[in-house]
Amino acid sequence: MSFVLTEDQEMLRETATAFARDELSVNHLRALRDAGANGKDPRTRQKLAELGFFGVIIPDEPGAETFGLTGLGQILEAQGRTLAATPLLQTALIAATALQLGGSPAQQAEWLSKIAGGETTFALALDESAHFAPYSVATEAERNGQGYTLNGLKKYVPDAHHADMLIVVARTFGESGDRHGLSLFLVPRDAKGVTIAELKTVDSHGAAHVTLENVMVPEDALVGPADQGADILDPVLDRAAIGLAAEMLGSAQAAFDITLEYLNNRKQFGQLIGSFQAMQHRAAKMFIDLEMTRSCVGAALAAADAGKSDVAELASLAKARAGELVHLVSNECVQMHGGIGMTDAADPGFYMKRARVQEALYGSASWHRDRYARLNGF
Repeated sequence: MSFVLTEDQEMLRETATAFARDELSVNHLRALRDAGANGKDPRTRQKLAELGFFGVIIPDEPGAETFGLTGLGQILEAQGRTLAATPLLQTALIAATALQLGGSPAQQAEWLSKIAGGETTFALALDESAHFAPYSVATEAERNGQGYTLNGLKKYVPDAHHADMLIVVARTFGESGDRHGLSLFLVPRDAKGVTIAELKTVDSHGAAHVTLENVMVPEDALVGPADQGADILDPVLDRAAIGLAAEMLGSAQAAFDITLEYLNNRKQFGQLIGSFQAMQHRAAKMFIDLEMTRSCVGAALAAADAGKSDVAELASLAKARAGELVHLVSNECVQMHGGIGMTDAADPGFYMKRARVQEALYGSASWHRDRYARLNGF
């Protein structure tokens, strides 16, 4: 499959790359961490809004063209290179997709313009255990005559500690593990009964546990039909995995680049360490895996924009490949830098820490390999 950016998408890529390089360097993340920001960065959010990055997949009017997921993927890859902590994955991709696929005309009219303008940010409250299991939802949503009452606990919700709105996946029918019976709800972060327990994470991006205790929401908070939320959730999670894979590709590429630079400049025993054959073989392995993953991510982005029938398979392929890649390259980055790679003053450790979170979020490599096999009847 050929993967070629349009002229507009290429310009978007260049803009995103320059912005990430100039405004969102690893030193910027280090400064946020040292200030205790835990991923909260209102100034960057405002700049992202001014650049129009929140509205990349949202048409200006119904039926109008957009940059598509391919365009947003270029932004996420650029931000992955510098480990930038931004609301784009949760808001510009996940929330925008959920509302476009399942939102009512009134919900779309109210929220999509606010997302595109950077006025409102979202967080998807899904997981309830230590491992990704999208149908293992026990959070209950019971009808109360005027709407629904939500009760449950959501664990490790990215961006929930600073998002304005939550998209809560709750069960309106059946038992935990059932695909049928899931429903999606729009819940204000400051709604009565919502408790946010902020988490300081190893990657300095932050997250939160979300407790819902008798949270009452109106009927029009329901996104899509009751009990059929999985029909919206599945394609949303596919696109989330693809977008995150693009970010992981950027992180791996940057970690490889700084490693290659170190190999070509660091001398030991009077020789450049990059001249040692063992180092060359390890670098070649990383380069090959980078190119393979780039092809997988490109295919998944293109398939999602074209509405292909194999988006789910390609999403799992991209996420699995990206997970294995970012694990390998982040490890090699630290190891090849030697002792300095273990210090906080150097960047390699930041790439390793972010990689561990990226690997687990929205399904590990092993989870997606198993899913890919199931989808293909293996």
